[in-house]
This record gives sequence, C-alpha cells and structure tokens, in this order.
Amino acid sequence: MKNLSVGGILPVSRFFRIQIILLMAVFSAFSASAQNFISSGQSKDPDVVGRWDITMQKDGKSIPSWLEVQKSGTHTLIGRFTYAFGSARPISEVKPDGGKFSFSIPPQWESGTRNMDFEFEVSGDQIKGTMVYTDGLTCNWTGVRAPKMVRDKAPVWGKPYKLFNGKNTRGWHTDGKNQWIVENGILKSPHSGSNIISDKTFNDFKLHVEFRYQQGSNSGVYLRGRYECQIIDTKSGDPEPINNQFSAIYGVLPPNKMMAKDPGQWQTYDITMVGRLVTVVANGKTVICNAEIPGITGGAINSKEGEPGPILFQGDHGPIDFRNIVITEGK
Repeated sequence: MKNLSVGGILPVSRFFRIQIILLMAVFSAFSASAQNFISSGQSKDPDVVGRWDITMQKDGKSIPSWLEVQKSGTHTLIGRFTYAFGSARPISEVKPDGGKFSFSIPPQWESGTRNMDFEFEVSGDQIKGTMVYTDGLTCNWTGVRAPKMVRDKAPVWGKPYKLFNGKNTRGWHTDGKNQWIVENGILKSPHSGSNIISDKTFNDFKLHVEFRYQQGSNSGVYLRGRYECQIIDTKSGDPEPINNQFSAIYGVLPPNKMMAKDPGQWQTYDITMVGRLVTVVANGKTVICNAEIPGITGGAINSKEGEPGPILFQGDHGPIDFRNIVITEGK
C-alpha cells in the first residue's frame, strides 16, 4: 500500500513523526524551564537566615540580645533586633559583603542620636560580630542559633502551688537593693527599684497572678525571666491593643483586645507557657492564644532560651503590688 500524502507534499507517516518530534522538543523545553523554576524556588537560604540568641560584652557586662534574619523576596535580607532594653525593632536590610553581613538601626531608648552599626559573620550555628553603640564605642558579641523549643507532646500538669507565701519574700531575690515588702499578703514595690526574681526556675508552666498598679505606673511579668508580659496603665492612656501595652508580650505579640481596668483595681493574668507557645488570659478574656514568642524581649535576664528560667516581676518602672501568685508545672 502506498503512503498517502498531505497536501501532496509529505507522506502521512513522516508528517506525524515530525509533529511528535516537535511536541517532544516543546515538552522537554517546558520541563527544563519548570525544573529551573522549582530549583530556584527551593534554593537553600543563606546560613544567616534564622533566629540568634546573642550575648554582648559591653562595659564589663554580658548583655542579652536577639537577632532574627529573614529572606524577603528573591535575595533581600531583612530582620528584627532586640537589645538589652526596649522592644524588638525592625531592620530594613541586612547587607551581605564578602562573607560578612551588616545592618544599622536608629536608637530607641538609648542616649544619643547616632545609629547602632552591626557587622558580623556566621559559621554554621555560631555567629559573632561587633556593634558600634550610640556613643561611638565598639563592643564584641557572640551568639548561637536559637532553639526551636517544639514539644513532642502536651505537658502533663502537676498540682498548682503558691510561689509567694503571702508572709515574706522567702523563695525570691532581687537584682539590686531590695525595696520589696510584704503587707497583708501583698508583695509590694512602693517605688521604683530592683526587680524581684523567683529562686526556682521553670520550663513549661501555668501561672496565675493578681496585680494592682497606680495611675501611670508600669511593670511586667517575665516568663522564664526572658519574655515580658506587659503590665502598664493603658486604660487611662492609649486603649489600642498594640504590642507594647497591657497584656502584650512586649514588642512582639499584641493582645487581640484591650482588657485593662482602671488604676487601683486588682487585675489578673493567667498565662500558659509551653516551649515558645504562650496563652494569656487577661481579666478573664483570652487575649493571646497559643502564639509563638520569637525571641527574648528587652530586660531579659539572659539569652539562654533553651534553659529553664525564673518568674521575674519588674520593679524598676514604678509602684506595683502582687498577690495570689500560683504556678503549675508541666512535665
């Protein structure tokens, strides 16, 4: 049988063979392009990306700090930084340069107007660098990759017990000259002074605490001594639920509703801490629900996030009263 022709030019079998070859070529080109796209989308991030627990050496002291670096788009690096005090502040760009990185941030609560300039390098899970402070002096710092702190299973809760005995400050110590007193079952800081810290340290826990502040006063409950749940006279100031006001995890997690009462009234926090996940119930309302705390907040006792830590009450920002401090430990 003779081959039929198409338009009198090509035999049918040869025509189909050419069509198949063309389709295969197009499919191959498409597959290569798709593979390149997938590969570029899954390329390994630079080692600097992640969260870092940092210790500064400044003025003869070890100062806890924290750094987060994220990838923005295809190649730009951005981040956040927490110094010894204040809140996490944004980094508009972390600039790579020959294996090193740098960024600059304006002062927050620091004296002076000069930016704080950072330069550093990363080696695996280690980081080290320098900071030029707002006074122009340079200090060195080192750090490690922050632990994920993910729990494999839910904790088994023990029996609640009183962390404050209502009689004296036994089981507690201060980080300076002690101004704390106990009167009628109330732990009081009548004026600004030292913070008070539990002798005992904790991993996962549930904490119930009642507190009372005067108008314009400010305090905080530090979870494991590293993450501040803010106490501040917000109702007579700014009522917006932002991340540096009443019941926020200072500078990183805002409450979903402002539940502050008027100054002079007793108020409550019920806080659950499991790994990095925190739930805050303020005056009976869940305002933060099982949210991740990314890193330490300003005023942390250290940056050793993977270790147990104490309960700390801030006493250096004005008068504050506490009572009925009850904790339940998880295992």
